[in-house]
Parts: sequence; C-alpha cells; structure tokens
Amino acid sequence: MPATSRKQRRLMGMAYAYKKGKRRLTDFPPSVRDEIKKIASSMTLKQLRDFAKTPEKKLPVKKRRKK
Repeated sequence: MPATSRKQRRLMGMAYAYKKGKRRLTDFPPSVRDEIKKIASSMTLKQLRDFAKTPEKKLPVKKRRKK
C-alpha cells in the first residue's frame, strides 16, 4: 500500500529504519518516538518498506481531511 502524503511516507521511513536496526529511537525527535515504536511493532518490514518506498514527487505534503 503506498503512502498518501509526504508526512506519512517519512514517518513510515523512520519506523522502517528503526525496525531494521539502522536507527535507534534516540535518533528521532522526542515528539514521534512513541508513534514510531507503535508503528514498528504493529507492521511487518514489507508493509513498512512499501510505505517508505513510495515516490514523494506527486504526493501532497499533508492529506486534506474530507468534510
């Protein structure tokens, strides 16, 4: 499943790096550490990779909410 926004893609990229062991939680901003830990434990490496590898070129920075 591809990411729907640049923010989502970047967050999934951080969770992917954490789960693979390339980064530690202390490498990330304190505001997203809990979210990264939660995402990494609830998703597989393949799922995280699919989100993280989405090309950013055509993605919006932030997805708009439906009214």
